[in-house]
Amino acid sequence: IAMPTLLQTAPMSELESSRSPLVFAYYVTGHGFGHATRVVEVVRHLISSGHRVHVVSAAPEFVFTTEIHSPNLFIRNVLLDSGSVQSDALTVDRRASLEKYCEIAVEPRDSILATEVEWLKSIKANLVVSDVVPIACRAAANAGIRSVCVTNFSWDFIYAEYVMAAGHHHQSIVWQIAEDYSHCEFLIRLPGHCPMPAFHDVIDIPLVVRPLHKSREEVRRELGVPDNVKLLIFNFGGQPTGWKLNEEYLPAGWICLVCGASAKQELPPNFIGLPKDVYTPDVIASSDCMLGKIGYGTVSEALACKLPFIFVRRDYFNEEPFLRKMLEYYQGGVEMIRRDLLAGCWAPYLERAVTLKPCYDGGIDGGEVTAKILQDTAMGKKRSKLNLSGARRLQDAIILGFQLQRAPGRDLSVPEWYQVTGDEAGTPLVDQTQKSSKFVEGFEILHGDHHGLIDTVSFLDSLATLAKIGGHHQEREHLAAAALFNWEEDIVVARAPGRLDVMGGIADYSGSLVLLMPTREACHAAVQRNHPSKQKLWKHAEARHHSRDTPILEIVSFGSELSNRGPTFDMDLSDFMEEDGKPISYDKAYHYFSKNPSQKWAAYVAGTILVLMREMNVRFEDSISILVSSTVPEGKGVSSSASVEVATMSAITASHGLEISPRDVALLCQKVENYVVGAPCGVMDQMASACGEANKLLAMICQPAEILGLVEIPSHVRFWGIDSGIRHSVGGSDYGSVRIGAFIGNTMIRYFASSETNSGEAEEESSELIEYDASLDYLCNLSPHRFQALYASKLPQVITGEEFIGKYGDHGDSVTTIDRKGTYHIMAPTKHPIYENFRVQAFKALLTATPSEEQVIGLGELMYQCHNSYSACGLGSDGTDRLVRLVQKMEKLKHSKTENGTLYGAKITGGGSGGTVCVIGRSSLRSSEQILEIQRKYKEATGFMPYVFEGSSPGAGKFGYLKIRKNSAPPST
Repeated sequence: IAMPTLLQTAPMSELESSRSPLVFAYYVTGHGFGHATRVVEVVRHLISSGHRVHVVSAAPEFVFTTEIHSPNLFIRNVLLDSGSVQSDALTVDRRASLEKYCEIAVEPRDSILATEVEWLKSIKANLVVSDVVPIACRAAANAGIRSVCVTNFSWDFIYAEYVMAAGHHHQSIVWQIAEDYSHCEFLIRLPGHCPMPAFHDVIDIPLVVRPLHKSREEVRRELGVPDNVKLLIFNFGGQPTGWKLNEEYLPAGWICLVCGASAKQELPPNFIGLPKDVYTPDVIASSDCMLGKIGYGTVSEALACKLPFIFVRRDYFNEEPFLRKMLEYYQGGVEMIRRDLLAGCWAPYLERAVTLKPCYDGGIDGGEVTAKILQDTAMGKKRSKLNLSGARRLQDAIILGFQLQRAPGRDLSVPEWYQVTGDEAGTPLVDQTQKSSKFVEGFEILHGDHHGLIDTVSFLDSLATLAKIGGHHQEREHLAAAALFNWEEDIVVARAPGRLDVMGGIADYSGSLVLLMPTREACHAAVQRNHPSKQKLWKHAEARHHSRDTPILEIVSFGSELSNRGPTFDMDLSDFMEEDGKPISYDKAYHYFSKNPSQKWAAYVAGTILVLMREMNVRFEDSISILVSSTVPEGKGVSSSASVEVATMSAITASHGLEISPRDVALLCQKVENYVVGAPCGVMDQMASACGEANKLLAMICQPAEILGLVEIPSHVRFWGIDSGIRHSVGGSDYGSVRIGAFIGNTMIRYFASSETNSGEAEEESSELIEYDASLDYLCNLSPHRFQALYASKLPQVITGEEFIGKYGDHGDSVTTIDRKGTYHIMAPTKHPIYENFRVQAFKALLTATPSEEQVIGLGELMYQCHNSYSACGLGSDGTDRLVRLVQKMEKLKHSKTENGTLYGAKITGGGSGGTVCVIGRSSLRSSEQILEIQRKYKEATGFMPYVFEGSSPGAGKFGYLKIRKNSAPPST
């Protein structure tokens, strides 16, 4: 990388000087070094023109004095705001941030204002500049001094989202900050900015970047790094990360320069720690790539140097998406997922980064431009007001509202509609490059919104690729998919996530309360309906159809090779009809799809059509083409089947104009799985996939499907799923036997209660309760204390099918059949849902309690109890037990003097007998590291590297549907 010539700034003498020195009071926010370093560049120009600058900052003094050696620079070390409190380099603690701001700036507010007014008058300040301390603007107004803000974001915007997590009693903080900013005369706004409706007037400036002092060759020579070695700068804002860095993280031929490395940190031979006062711009310009978190300083200097930037997202810092958009627009960014950062899987990202050609060609003299504006303002120059237009301020206010109300877990991104053709002076802004969300590559979106979901955009991209390749592809499933649709006609797309069973699990069929979180992984279904005469047919289907009047169904399933199944399926829709014109029975459909094991998967998709025929009296006269693509892994216990059913059902109903509520979609999909597929699942999986919301737990009583509402996941709590590698199936014998055992137990309890009522032996005060038990519809309506006192001693441990049928008759479950020759455990399967329902109720109550260590310990203990109860039912497995023990081992680190455990509990999920373990822990980077450690230890013990489920996404109802049409030409921007 040649040294960028654009970084040469104009001689300081060219900045217009006033006749007498001006005095500036420059307030710098207490958040990070990025603000302080850009302030240095502005202050340097002011002082070079002979002015005096008093910097008010809590940043280390060396940040300013290393660059500026002048008696006209005065440092006043005072903290007047706290920014965002970070629990680690990537995680913001939202509640702590607001509480800290209250402590520093709200409670002592009157005292601060009095002190600052007196101080400003004592130094005879001509202008107050704030980047971007709110109270400084109010203090300036009280002192009768003009004030200006210089920033790319404001704290009212950042804190607005924190209020959603920390509680509305903090809301007054946001209003007070906005009110303070309103006393500012105008805003000098940096590129990549957030909406800032509190400011009345704006001047847009170029990037503020620091100049280079040394060439690339000089820096490398001083570091002892040859020119043929690639340099990576590891830059997380000067904050020591404390992460363990290993030699194998870097490919051969790379060296990593670590910013903020502590003196005690041991580094491998291919990592070099940089001193704390290193001049970062020189190092950036001498490197080939940067790895870090997004902030104004890192992004602006990467763009100025045309340096590829591999970034890792931070939690809950809302400046980031706007800077990310700017970085991506100038083709300078590659996103690394946090798991790969911690696991050392860096090589693919480095390989991608070095192929980028960042193309930023805008100005980088923002420091000089800002200094000139500040000087003119301090001299009393009045600028003609270019107040933001009403439309523009409305846009900013709306996007702030979007930020306040956004669905948690949604890919936090700048809404695509937020388009600005230019600032009020006519200068083009980066925002003008935003494309409308009505367009994606190759398609126009006629209805719906992709919600910024990366997997949805990727699925639409794959459809565009299929439309282009036609029949020119090697993989059979892609060839079939390319020939599936009439690409000039409308296609409907729906999306449904998997689910992580947090609490409740197999107690759903017994009427329990369940708590479910939609996964980030999801299934997409694309559906097109055509008149039979226009339907594109595969060759074998064409040979079968001499007449083109019969509607047919064609399905392609991506990922077929991973599951050893056929990638395509087709049938005449008339196969679903009897000769008398009525739909075939579910039993006939079950046998229809069971004939060919490699195509039994099609029952999950095609079964939705039969269920709509039978339950909703829908008749399908058009042919139907369906493409299914799922990232929900199969056999992991996270409802891959439910996501396929719900996505397909949602797409079919939308394409046929059927308005069915998400709850009813879920109930219909349960019938697909129970009767067409033949798996005796409860309804919770389909309900979570259809009705869930991102980063919230769906609370539902399964009697049969009463949604209580959504439970907010506290900001300090996070859930993960870890796959054991042992395939799970609700169609398996263990699950079915336990379910039968629970229904047998319920039948026997009703029998015992009826016998006592009929015999007249029940005491008068308890007779009403006994009568209630005699008609017990769901086991979970029986409280644990009544079960233990009245019925536990009467239930047998086991019973044969022959014995039960002979004495009690039917067990009351329409989706399972008792084998007369089989033997069924009764006590444990009956006890589990009764006690699990109580545990889930306690778990839900604890989630809403005041945050404390005791709270998360209690939540973890309830999960451990649930896991043990699964095992007592015979639904455990060696793999899931091993994972739970590894979590328990990590939890014990909390009692260690040298370690810090942040995981609190774990349990097997769903139908058990393998699949995924749900883990609860603190929302922190340390927890993510411990999850990775569990992954490694599990692989060492078993040879299997478990998949980790992390994050969440909206359910099918919240997503809605997309109707798309192929573009004949790309949209203009």
